[in-house]
Amino acid sequence: MIPPRRLVVTACIFFSFACQGGQGDVEGRWLTGDGEGWIEIRLVADSLTGVIAGSPNNKPGDPPRYDDKNPDPDLRGRPLDGMTIMSGFKYAGDGRWTGGTIYDPNRGKIYKCTLMQVDRDTLKVRGYIGMSLFGRSDTWTRDSK
Repeated sequence: MIPPRRLVVTACIFFSFACQGGQGDVEGRWLTGDGEGWIEIRLVADSLTGVIAGSPNNKPGDPPRYDDKNPDPDLRGRPLDGMTIMSGFKYAGDGRWTGGTIYDPNRGKIYKCTLMQVDRDTLKVRGYIGMSLFGRSDTWTRDSK
């Protein structure tokens, strides 16, 4: 027989996971695979968005970076910091988010994208055109700050 105290603790833990909707813990600041940028991921309503939150390589006084690779000349003057580059992701179960898009400011292109949270501190990001077979994957790590 399970002691009542242990049963209560187990029920509380189960209830806390059930209240999360099983969507994992993907919110937070992530370092891109190349180590060049931080992306702040937030759950808004039931959709994930990602915003550029700076770069570990920027020093105080460095000039801001702009969206100079954007194919639209009118958008090339936008600062990258604070720019939303990920949107539309819906939870698909098992730590997987689908149906979103990601903007690559280094190429000025938008790709379909899926996310897979491998563990609390590892996020697999797959951008692609058409089918997921034709794409590129990156591994992001959670920023500890």
